[in-house]
Amino acid sequence: MKFFSRAMIGLDLTEMDDILIKKTAVFAKFLGIEKCYFVHVAKNLEIPNDILEKFPNLITPTDESIELIINNKLKEYNFPEELESEVLVDEGSHPLDTFLRWAKIKNVDLVIMGRKDTMPGHGVLADGVAKKAPCSILLVQEKRPIKFPKKILIATDFSAHNHIIYEFAEQVADTLGAELVPLHLYEVPNGYSKTGKSFEEFSEIMKENAKADFKKFVSKHNYPDLECETLLNEGKNPGNLILEFAKKVDADLILLGSRGRTTSAAILLGSTAEKLIHANKYLPMLIFKKKGETMGFFDALLKI
Repeated sequence: MKFFSRAMIGLDLTEMDDILIKKTAVFAKFLGIEKCYFVHVAKNLEIPNDILEKFPNLITPTDESIELIINNKLKEYNFPEELESEVLVDEGSHPLDTFLRWAKIKNVDLVIMGRKDTMPGHGVLADGVAKKAPCSILLVQEKRPIKFPKKILIATDFSAHNHIIYEFAEQVADTLGAELVPLHLYEVPNGYSKTGKSFEEFSEIMKENAKADFKKFVSKHNYPDLECETLLNEGKNPGNLILEFAKKVDADLILLGSRGRTTSAAILLGSTAEKLIHANKYLPMLIFKKKGETMGFFDALLKI
């Protein structure tokens, strides 16, 4: 099954572009990418001073100049010729809206954005794209080594939307021999004391119930013997808890859905996904969104 045939990569004309180009070339092999759109959007198309210093002889129109710079980067890093690629340069007073419109125009399945750590930049565009993009999002980190994932953490709540995440994870496991580690966060409901049970006793009940739910869920997949790790959340930031667990088990990729057990539009991020984005500058993270079901909502969103 093809999950991400068409990918759009957001570039900002910084050193992060080098990392994104290199990592996309590697990740494309297990993501199933067939065509890449490298997109740069600016509020205006004046060439930055640092670019002019490096290329003082630029005399072509600015958009063509930037296209040339990006195409030269693709050649410099030997971006695979078998991957069809296209460079798009645009301007708009609201770069986020312009970027998202290109994602819709090109009907992409996946948007790839960089997450900076030490490099200049606040990541505002990447965060906005992650929240509002009409398709799945892959966030890759500045300092993380370029390699295939060998241990994949799947944040799961056993909702229907999680099935496609498991299908993708199983495909990666079959292709790369990666280990899958499902993780479920659970809470003890406020009214537990009315049952006559202690907090510890009801926590155990919730844990066992989660394990039973997972067994039913995973029985529909190719790895029915997978065990789900469970983690009690006593009011802490779920993003931090997931990231800490990922580091503990030495995961090198996190998979999760945009939303779980909710009727809200899946195009928008749920609170757990949003908090994980803010917490995680350490591991690549792939957020699945229901592309086909959210285009109408996306159209309305851009009109707001």
